Amino acid sequence: MKFSEMPYTRPNLEEIRKNSEAILQRLASAACAQEQVDAYMDFEALQKELRTDLSLAYIRHTVDTRDEFYDKENDYADEIGPALQELNQKIELQLFHSPYRAELEEKLGKLFFLNLEISLRCMKPEIMPLMQEENKLQSEYQKLYASAMVEWEGEMLTLPKLGPFKQSPDRAVRKAAFEAEGRWFDSHQEELDTLYDKLVKNRTAQAKAMGYETYTQLGYDRMGRNCWGPKDAAAFREQVAKDLVPVVSRVKKDQEKRLGVEKLKFWDDVLLFPDGNAVPQGTADDILSAGRRMYREMSPETAEFVDFLYDGELLDVLSKEGKAPGGYCTSLPAYKAPFIFSNFNGTSGDVDVLTHEAGHAFADFRAQRRDLLSALESPTMEGCETHSMSMEFFAEPWYKEFFGPLTRKYEVGHCESSLIFIPYGCMVDEFQHIVYENPDMTPAQRNEAWMGLERKYRPWEDFEDLPFYGRGAGWQRQLHIYGSPFYYLDYCMAQTVAFQFWLASLKDREDAWARYLRFVDAGGTMSFAELVTAAGLKVPYAPGCVKEIGDAISAWIDANPL
Repeated sequence: MKFSEMPYTRPNLEEIRKNSEAILQRLASAACAQEQVDAYMDFEALQKELRTDLSLAYIRHTVDTRDEFYDKENDYADEIGPALQELNQKIELQLFHSPYRAELEEKLGKLFFLNLEISLRCMKPEIMPLMQEENKLQSEYQKLYASAMVEWEGEMLTLPKLGPFKQSPDRAVRKAAFEAEGRWFDSHQEELDTLYDKLVKNRTAQAKAMGYETYTQLGYDRMGRNCWGPKDAAAFREQVAKDLVPVVSRVKKDQEKRLGVEKLKFWDDVLLFPDGNAVPQGTADDILSAGRRMYREMSPETAEFVDFLYDGELLDVLSKEGKAPGGYCTSLPAYKAPFIFSNFNGTSGDVDVLTHEAGHAFADFRAQRRDLLSALESPTMEGCETHSMSMEFFAEPWYKEFFGPLTRKYEVGHCESSLIFIPYGCMVDEFQHIVYENPDMTPAQRNEAWMGLERKYRPWEDFEDLPFYGRGAGWQRQLHIYGSPFYYLDYCMAQTVAFQFWLASLKDREDAWARYLRFVDAGGTMSFAELVTAAGLKVPYAPGCVKEIGDAISAWIDANPL
């Protein structure tokens, strides 16, 4: 079924409660483990329908945030979300404390119960009003961001459409584009500060009600992290600061020489080449057609996937007024279908959508055809991001289909940009640790903390007198800080694994792809550490891992000059 034909039905909370109570009764009165498994599988079927309707509402809302019907449906989903989570928790509690636990672990797996234990630490009925308020605040931020329009050369542009001008070969144009963006954020400074202050205090109140000292551990639990914690994160960040920042500083010096500037400024940051970064050669339709050819040629598995994706209208990638910012991949489980959302803007990021988000979609497509339990379809988020970031590198032989004569530029630019990202991602993560350990910080103190982290992780940056960025508020354009706390380090962890897959593919592509496919097909049946180890790679926070990767990439850059 095509996406446009998929019917949406507003979830009926009372009916969901009734069905959940019936499942609970069956679990409580079960005479054996198999009866409990059968009851849980019926619950799974009901959840697939519910998750599909919630996804349909979210997708259609983000495609056009001005659509009044789906705006209301999204608000309704925010409102009932905590109640749905409470109902799920009741089911989870019944399974977790089952008298047949040993047999259930044999049938469903020990990881399933470890994940249940973590999930049960994430909420209780008393905090439902706070969770509802948090959902509304997140949606309020997203709608504010989506409404952003800036004046540019006599016309009004969305922020994503400002992207190409931020990469212009003309230095004055780049600076003007960043200034235009910064003025919009400065004009909404009070709203953005107030929204984040409310979110931090709300999440802190939730944590205290759950018995946590700060929100940090609750945030980790809500990310489902089952094999690493704050200490491992801190160890990884320190490796990055010690062993990778010097490598990136060298890359930025190379960039400075290529651009022919005395000193890089922030508005030079994303321009890697003096005559412009690699941009796709062709229209949006050309890019989409090239993406389909790429996956048809890559492997039998990706060929099946891409035909399903395109024939089902399961992607919306063109930027337009009223569309929410950013990009994501979500799932429509009733149709065993992924969905890709993005905002094409004429930059190389358009191609990244067809590698990164399609990596998520490919993993979802494969998992749904294995009929795994929903709780085991996907690994934790750093594993999911490994799916996508690794796919970016496995697409390398087809870069020429998108970039033609600019292919070499893109290869180097993609490698450098991926490397440069890791310190930034660590900065985002450490900032959130600071904020949630000090929830009473003022907006000015948060900005000061951000600027301190800039000096630690990106010492090459010079903001001069830029609006917004110059006062240390640049973190406010990072959607994850408002809407997905503690998510961002997952990208960094994943990038280190993706680099390892890439380096392995340079030696033996067939073997690397086979290992990647095993990683993907395991879904969430293994922890992140187990997935990485099973693929013959190193977990990112293992001592020396970051240095080894940095050294290997430095050698590749030296061996592949432009």
